[in-house]
Amino acid sequence: MISQPAPESSRALLSEDAYQQIKDALNNFLLVPGDRFTETQLSEQLNVSRTPIRQALFRLQQEGFVEVLFRNGWRVLPLDFAKFDALYDFRILIETDAIQRLCDGRSSGRPPKSNIQLQALSEVWLAPKAKRLSEAHQVSQLDEAFHCAIVEAAGNPAIARTHREITEKIRVIRRLDFTRNPRIDTTYDEHAKILRAILNQRADQARMLIKAHIEVSQLEVRKITLHQLESARSRPRTSRELAEG
Repeated sequence: MISQPAPESSRALLSEDAYQQIKDALNNFLLVPGDRFTETQLSEQLNVSRTPIRQALFRLQQEGFVEVLFRNGWRVLPLDFAKFDALYDFRILIETDAIQRLCDGRSSGRPPKSNIQLQALSEVWLAPKAKRLSEAHQVSQLDEAFHCAIVEAAGNPAIARTHREITEKIRVIRRLDFTRNPRIDTTYDEHAKILRAILNQRADQARMLIKAHIEVSQLEVRKITLHQLESARSRPRTSRELAEG
């Protein structure tokens, strides 16, 4: 019996799954700038055929993560610090505007304290110190969720979608920032201050705090070295990271 080709939907799912797994490897520093690899190697590691691997890699190439080498596989591209700098500037504009909308009540016509998303953030970031998480990967995910939730709570889906796209593009940099434990404690403290200012409708203070908070991360991006990337690759993996990678 002649085997039938996989349905288009199945091929698309395989390609999407390969894309997510390779991107997770990049974000979790299993692949770092300068690394070279072949489609065959990834095919064996992910246990899928080369076609979805190739489709995923071309997608990642369009996004600026990898490049194809002539007759020699693929390479992870160097970090584009100028691009990251511009994305951080864009983040500041979006998040400070979202805070202004929340404090003014423009998002829902209600005060911030009645906003369900902000109430959920309060349970995480205003919790006692004894309940704080200490695992870097988990806190980095909570950090992303905090900033995305503030923008989403402001009530403009188009702006929130753009903000999520920025978040995707800078994820690898933000996770590197959380390989240092002092940054975890600082993030909890700074998020708590930002959130309290929003809940009390102190727009100017909240805008100033979140701008300074993002700018600290922006400055750290400029200090990243290849040694830091290699150190992040070699650090022990959590079970969650291993599952994602």
